[in-house]
Amino acid sequence: MLTLLSPLLDEMGGTQIDLTPGRYGLVTACDGGLLEVSGLSAPVGALCRVAQGADATLTAEVIGFRNGRTLMMLLGDTVMLRPGARVRVEGRPGMLAVGEVFLGRAVDGEGLPIDGLGPLHPHHAWPAGGLRTGALDRSPVRETFDTGVRALNALTTFGVGQRIGIMAGSGVGKSVLLDMIATGAEAEVVVVGLIGERAREVSDFVERHMHGARRARTAVVAVPADHAPNLRLRGAMLATSLAEHFRAQGRQVLLIMDSLTRVAHAAREIALLLGEPGAARGYPPSALATITKLVERAGNSAASGGSITGLYTVLADGDNQDDPVVDTARSILDGHVVLSRDLAQRGQYPAIDIAASLSRVMADIVAPEHTALAREFRALTASYEANRDLVLMGAYRAGTDPQLDRAIAMHEALTGFLTQDARSCVMLEQSIAALEALLGDAA
Repeated sequence: MLTLLSPLLDEMGGTQIDLTPGRYGLVTACDGGLLEVSGLSAPVGALCRVAQGADATLTAEVIGFRNGRTLMMLLGDTVMLRPGARVRVEGRPGMLAVGEVFLGRAVDGEGLPIDGLGPLHPHHAWPAGGLRTGALDRSPVRETFDTGVRALNALTTFGVGQRIGIMAGSGVGKSVLLDMIATGAEAEVVVVGLIGERAREVSDFVERHMHGARRARTAVVAVPADHAPNLRLRGAMLATSLAEHFRAQGRQVLLIMDSLTRVAHAAREIALLLGEPGAARGYPPSALATITKLVERAGNSAASGGSITGLYTVLADGDNQDDPVVDTARSILDGHVVLSRDLAQRGQYPAIDIAASLSRVMADIVAPEHTALAREFRALTASYEANRDLVLMGAYRAGTDPQLDRAIAMHEALTGFLTQDARSCVMLEQSIAALEALLGDAA
């Protein structure tokens, strides 16, 4: 019994008692989850408790202030909320709990456990917005990152500390590809943020990845789509803060965020509630800026020697690759993988559009021979796709274009190289060897 109570007693012993007078405010208005509270001065980002009687309480987050009143947004439903309810500030404003206790656990956006394994007692805190450092503190990408996916390893090789986006419309296979990478990638710590996705996917992911040896190095932050927008945004910040905490210890961290678009949607809802006008197709400037701030927190650290390899899924609304979120993410990320619905409908999985996918650091981390082979593969694939209709109609005459002739002859082999079973894992060395064998034998 003493062993079980020891962590709690240690935490209580190290807690400083706050003797300052308690302050509270009163709820004066509620409009669609937006609360106006009078008599309470609290900074933006602070969590507050709204008293609903002797036992029931609601949690709200400060998102702004106007005309002498504090604006808050509930982290839950407004059911049973009444005017005049007392509101008190809780915890340390602007700080999120982090630490080793999150490894092997699944928590929500508030850092509370959802896996039924008991409470957490974290001893460290990290700024919700991250620690801003100089641009020169980000060391360049110099080491290859093994994803376990043959097409990515061979043709769009990623590096440790790189930020990558997986971009596609709904139902094309973003989450499946993400799951393949999470299974095959090598990292000291894996932090997963499942933001705004289906609750079923959360339980499936935890069941597949939170067991065996991988459990001890994996932390999951899950905020499903039916939760409040500020809670979804807070979940994304918590996942990134956990990754930054482990990077500061010199570890190699893999940060998986599914999805970056849901984070932008949450930021858009908050901005519109505050009266910010929509600019790019309904997205206020602050919503798109949230993406940039979140992504820029990943990368290598020259000070600690640690790294955060960021992997973000981006939903292209209506398969539109010019969607504001997709365009913003593509401009700030170090590489992107585009999934094609046409390829998925042909039965090619993962449906990676190699011609549209890019790794901006590949040329710096692989051998020149490897780069040349990848370019040759891309050229053959692009040549076939550009003339696919002519070939299928029989309108192309053999011998007209030598490169297209070779692409037609190798089409099945090229497609087979890009196809991989979701439960299999192909290491980087095996991927490069397979690429050399494919193009070398056909030369």
